[in-house]
Amino acid sequence: MKGVFDTKAGSGYDDDLPRRYHFPRQYRAMADALIGSWIVYREPQRNRGRRAYIAAARVLRVDDDPGKPGHAYAYVNDYLAFDRLVPLVVGGRYAEAPLRAIAKPEEVGRYLQGRSIRQLAEEDFARIVRSGLQITLDPANALKLELDDEHVDSETLSILEAPVSEQERRIGQILVNRKIRDASFRGQVCGAYDNRCAITGLRMINGGGKPEAQAAHIWPVSQGGPDVVQNGVALSGTVHWLFDRHLISLTDDYRLLVSHNQVPADLRSLFANQMNRIHLPADQRQWPHPVYVAKHRDRFAAG
Repeated sequence: MKGVFDTKAGSGYDDDLPRRYHFPRQYRAMADALIGSWIVYREPQRNRGRRAYIAAARVLRVDDDPGKPGHAYAYVNDYLAFDRLVPLVVGGRYAEAPLRAIAKPEEVGRYLQGRSIRQLAEEDFARIVRSGLQITLDPANALKLELDDEHVDSETLSILEAPVSEQERRIGQILVNRKIRDASFRGQVCGAYDNRCAITGLRMINGGGKPEAQAAHIWPVSQGGPDVVQNGVALSGTVHWLFDRHLISLTDDYRLLVSHNQVPADLRSLFANQMNRIHLPADQRQWPHPVYVAKHRDRFAAG
């Protein structure tokens, strides 16, 4: 069984989508039934939502909210934001089977009221996720996302070269495949930064449309960091190397910190303007999350 978690900005719930989903008691039985299963997050149209599916995640456990009686948290892992929004309706066809069974479209909204957590058919889940990862899985993007045969193993290549119907059948493998997750992260982060290194400001595109900038995790996945744009920053290869080794970091207002006694002298010229704010995405919602930046800076300070 798969599921849907509806989420909207300004709802008053204590959501942190890559880690947890907050909900009232009435949904507890359904949430418990989804433990161990995959879900998709969807934004309703209310509160200026995008009326689309935005990400997938797997439910780890459900715990009572100790600070708010009558509420609970569904904790998730393997969160993966979609490359593109997946609309609730495409070509007049609803993405969820129960909605397709409703004769009058004007009654769909009434049906969804009180169903912020609900079941989702396996085939509908697979179709939504495959559509959400369409940009990553498009063979035309393989080279720039490093999903070509020089960068992936044979198992990953067999998934990428499979027809859409086979990819949908193997959607669970796609969601946990590290190469595919890295490619999706790379595409979203580099896209957010306009393929420009956040530190040097340089923007170079190599053969096949591949940007010279790389997507660096701020809080490493190996330590619990999520694959979300807010946990990434686009950096050139050399700067990425320094950032991963915590020889450079960021202040809370996105200025550069440099460990001058550890950074090689011939690289210090890269940071001549370190007091300036780094290049950031045009969309402020995609800026590095302060919590992730603080985790990176703690390691920088400890070094």
